[in-house]
Amino acid sequence: MESATITEAEFEEKVIRSTIPVILDFGAEWCHPCKQLDPILEELAGEWLGKVSVYKVDSDVEVNLVTRFGVMGLPTLILFVDGEACERLTGFKPKKKIQSQFGKYL
Repeated sequence: MESATITEAEFEEKVIRSTIPVILDFGAEWCHPCKQLDPILEELAGEWLGKVSVYKVDSDVEVNLVTRFGVMGLPTLILFVDGEACERLTGFKPKKKIQSQFGKYL
């Protein structure tokens, strides 16, 4: 399962109004740690199917979202529950770390 990309225009509908938690994956094409994180997020998206939505944010394109959420490093994962950002991980993290920090909200 490959995660979809989200734009600022879709943010309100896909994140704020979502009935399930949403993970935004802020990354960039040139970011090596972001590419290392991709297969882990794809695995988690499959394991958590129906419990969470996972969207990629191209930080080079969606500068307003980067600024809005104060993303200072890539990759950054932000978990939204009921439209509110409630957890954040910055930098490459192993699967177990993501599961332990985000899993309790699902």
